[in-house]
Amino acid sequence: MAETVPMPTCPMAETCKGMIKKPGSRFWMIIPGVVFIILGVTIIIYPQILVWLVAITLIVMGVAMLMMVNFMRNIGKRFQNTHE
Repeated sequence: MAETVPMPTCPMAETCKGMIKKPGSRFWMIIPGVVFIILGVTIIIYPQILVWLVAITLIVMGVAMLMMVNFMRNIGKRFQNTHE
């Protein structure tokens, strides 16, 4: 019969435990939840806001992707220059 070995603690559980112990971290974890609730209620009251939010999100994501491509291109140039 095989000997049972206790499972090691999940690394994510240790990270979360450390975050909870820090002062003020609970407050910073509650803020996004409250913001999403307020945003949801606002969208229910004014559904036309949803179109604006989607448009703004798409624009921000597009700009972020372009910035990431530029950043990766610069890293590629530096890497090629150091290995030639």
